[in-house]
Amino acid sequence: MGAGPSAEGEREPLLVPAQPEASIQPAYSRVYGRRWLVLAIFSLLGFMQGMVWNTWGPIQNSARHAYGFANTDIAVLVLWGPIGYTPWLLFMWLMDKKGLRVSLLLSAFFMVAGSALRSVPLPNLQLKRWLIHGGQLLNGLAGPTIMSAGPLLSTTWFAPDQRATATAVASLISYLGAAASFLIGPLVVPAPNDTQALYSTIDWDVNHIRDRIQLVLYAEFAMIAVLFAAVLLYFPSRPPVPPSVAAASQRLSYRSSICRLLSNLRFLMIALAYSVPTGVVAGWSGVLDMILTPAKVSQVDAGWIGFWSIVGGCVFGVAMARFADSIRGMLKLILVLMMAGASLAATWFTLTCLTRLTHLPSTAATLYTSCILVGIFINSSIPIFFELFIETVYPVPEGITCGVVTFLSNLFTGLLLFFLTFYFTELSWLNWCLTGSCLFSLLLILLFRESYDRLYLDVFVSV
Repeated sequence: MGAGPSAEGEREPLLVPAQPEASIQPAYSRVYGRRWLVLAIFSLLGFMQGMVWNTWGPIQNSARHAYGFANTDIAVLVLWGPIGYTPWLLFMWLMDKKGLRVSLLLSAFFMVAGSALRSVPLPNLQLKRWLIHGGQLLNGLAGPTIMSAGPLLSTTWFAPDQRATATAVASLISYLGAAASFLIGPLVVPAPNDTQALYSTIDWDVNHIRDRIQLVLYAEFAMIAVLFAAVLLYFPSRPPVPPSVAAASQRLSYRSSICRLLSNLRFLMIALAYSVPTGVVAGWSGVLDMILTPAKVSQVDAGWIGFWSIVGGCVFGVAMARFADSIRGMLKLILVLMMAGASLAATWFTLTCLTRLTHLPSTAATLYTSCILVGIFINSSIPIFFELFIETVYPVPEGITCGVVTFLSNLFTGLLLFFLTFYFTELSWLNWCLTGSCLFSLLLILLFRESYDRLYLDVFVSV
């Protein structure tokens, strides 16, 4: 690379005829308008998977009265999502060998079967509880594909200058579904009457709550059934012509990919930087109502806090991904700024909840602001992390790479919720776990040495 611009002849290929026009995209690449339809179908499935996963946390008080759930039940209902990641290697193999269509069809089938199981109206509450738990497990089995296939879809269908944006949309919409459950659940399902009342009044209240919960379950089942039909009728695995050099290039085999990932210290470092805070915040937000109850925050207000924290993260994440598409090679700097902000916001929220010790003002405004900032910074970092993973370990296939890191994230979510089933009387330790995970991630990112192998292939090799 010289100090001055190269001459026109120096830029001509040596072994092949020169093309009439120089272009960043190779002559055999093409982008299709249908890519937006493919992205929309995948994103809506992610939206519904996230909504079903987070159905019970925002209405945990109502669910306890309607079905006799205990705090342990609420934690386990959220825990079925990470447990559904147990056969993640099988789903990654299926995605690598059979493509996106087969993998997504199987995941959509699990979702529609799980939502149908949950919505079966039964007067026997014990059996109804078992069906609800089974439905949550089936929905969790869709997680490995839904949460990790976004970068594969963006590489397969989108040009290099749109990849980070497509990854952000595909990977964050499932979190938007979880946010919608924070809003829909408390608004549709009434909170129980905690005042002392006659037994007849309590029975009427319980039946009314149960009917409203059933309405939510029916609506979720109907929407998932429509999306399953859409995937069945139209969802191709790949376009006829790839959109970039990276999409058309040869990738490592499944076994070689797993071995390379597990032996790559740089990848393991950045994978932990992603999985620890995102795993902790997923479990933390799933029981946010339980965390905010001691602070005298109502079920509806807790739902609004959770809703805006996730929505803010999704909107900011898409904006930052668009910025990363326009200014390439800045992923590490973006992540440093995001995790620094998350660390400060998590510390603020933790100290605010300990108002008896810190004497900080614990108002609705401070709880809203600090909690929403936590969600904005952590959730918006997810697509940036995904793009950095793929750049770091290229040519490992995107689905396998993101499958490993999302498995690790769900592993930490599962561990957090597992401990919650034993220590649920005092929940301030969850806030400390959140703060510690953000600081740990920030340290790893600062020590990480970034590289952009896939970007080099698309920008320089294709010229």
